[in-house]
Amino acid sequence: MSQRNQKKSVTDNRQINIKFLFKKYPAVPYIIKWLLISSIIGVCVGSASALFLLSLDWATNFRETHLWLIAFLPIGGLLIGLLYYYSGKDIETGNNLLIDTIHNPKQIIPFKMAPFVYTGTIVTHFFGGSAGREGTALQMAGAIADQFTKPFKLNPGERKILLIAAIAAGFGSVFGTPLAGALFGLEVFLIGRIKYDAIFPAFASAILADLVTNLWQVNHTHYHIDSIPKLQALPIIYSIIAGIAFGLCAAAFSKIIHFVTAQFKSNIAFPPLRPLIGGIIVAGAVWAIGTTKYIGLGIPTILESFGHQLPVYDFAIKMAFTILTLSAGFKGGEVTPLFFIGATLGSGLSLFIPLPTALLAGMGFVAVFAGATNTPLACLLMAIELFGAECGIYAAIACVVSYLFSGHNSIYTKQVIGEAKHNQFSHQTGKTIHEKEG
Repeated sequence: MSQRNQKKSVTDNRQINIKFLFKKYPAVPYIIKWLLISSIIGVCVGSASALFLLSLDWATNFRETHLWLIAFLPIGGLLIGLLYYYSGKDIETGNNLLIDTIHNPKQIIPFKMAPFVYTGTIVTHFFGGSAGREGTALQMAGAIADQFTKPFKLNPGERKILLIAAIAAGFGSVFGTPLAGALFGLEVFLIGRIKYDAIFPAFASAILADLVTNLWQVNHTHYHIDSIPKLQALPIIYSIIAGIAFGLCAAAFSKIIHFVTAQFKSNIAFPPLRPLIGGIIVAGAVWAIGTTKYIGLGIPTILESFGHQLPVYDFAIKMAFTILTLSAGFKGGEVTPLFFIGATLGSGLSLFIPLPTALLAGMGFVAVFAGATNTPLACLLMAIELFGAECGIYAAIACVVSYLFSGHNSIYTKQVIGEAKHNQFSHQTGKTIHEKEG
C-alpha cells in the first residue's frame, strides 16, 4: 500500500470514529460547540466586567474625595440624556431589550449598547446618582455576545441560548457569584419556567466569566453572618414574617419606579431634560440631608447593616434616591440598590423580629431582589455563595415568601409570565409584566 493510500486510510478511520462517537454520544457536538462559544463569552464578558468594576471603584473613590462633583449631577444627566436621545434611541430600553430579544429574536443588538451604558453608568456614579451595576453588566454582556450570532451562524433558538449565557456571564462576573449568575440567566426572562437546553451554556459562561474577572485581580465584596439559629418552629415563623415584609417592599419598589418613570415621561417631553431635572432633585436632596450614604452603590452601608442594627428608615430613603435616579434616565442597575434596601430593611426589622441582625440583613439582601426580579432560585444560590450554606434554609424561606408576596410585579417590564404564581392568576400566563399591568 502506498504512503498516500495509508494516510487516506488513517483519515477515513478517524472520520468513521468521530461519526461513531457523535452517533453514540449525541451530546458531544453540542458540548463542544457551546464550550467554545461559552469560552469566548467568558473571556470577553469577564474582561468587560473587570474593566467596569475597576472604573466604578475609581469613580466612586474620586467622588467621595471631591464631594463638590455632586453639584454637577444635573449636567452629567443632561449629557447622558443627549447621548441616548441623538445616538441611542434603539438601545435605551436596556435590560428589557435583552429580555425582549430572547422572546422575539429580531435584529442583532447594536454593539454600541456596551460603550453607551458603560459611559452612562460611570457618569452617573461619578457625579453621585443612586444606581447599581447589574444593568450595565447585563447590557454589556448581551451586546458583546450577540455579535457572535452571525459568525457562528446561530439559528433563532440558539441565539436565545447565547443571550441567556451572556446574561449569566455578566451577572456572575460582576457580583462574583457564578452559580447565581447562571440561574439568574435561566430564570429572569420567563417567570416560573426554565429553559433547560441553556443550562450548560449558562453555567459554563458564568463560571468562565467569573474566572476571567478574578484573573484581572478584581476584588468582590465579602459578607459575614456570624450567628445562625437552629432550625426550629419560631425561627421559621419569624423568617416567614420577614419574607412577607421583603416581598411587599419589592412590590412597592417595582410599582413606584414604573409610576415615577411614567410621570417623568408624561410631564417632560424632551427626554434629555428628564435626567437634568432628576439630577437637580437628587443633588439637592443630598445637600439637604448632609450625607452621601444613600447615593452610589452604598456598599459601606450594606456592610454596616450586617454588623449592627440600622435605622428602620434607611431602606426607604435609599429607595427614594434610586427611584428618582433611574426613573429620570440615569444609567446603572437596580440590583445593588435592592441589596442595600433589603439588607437595611432586614437590619431594621431586627428591632421587632428576634432573629440575628446579620441573618436578617442577609435574608433581606437576597429576598427583596428575589421579589423584584422573580428569581427566587438564583437568589437562594446567591445567599449560599455570599454568606455560606448554613443560612440556606432561612434564605430559601425568605426568597420564596418574598417571591409569592411580591405578586406579578417586576423591575423588568418585558418579563413574561410563563407559569403564574397562583392558580387564581393563571389567566395572566403568557403576558409580559407590562401587559399585565395594563
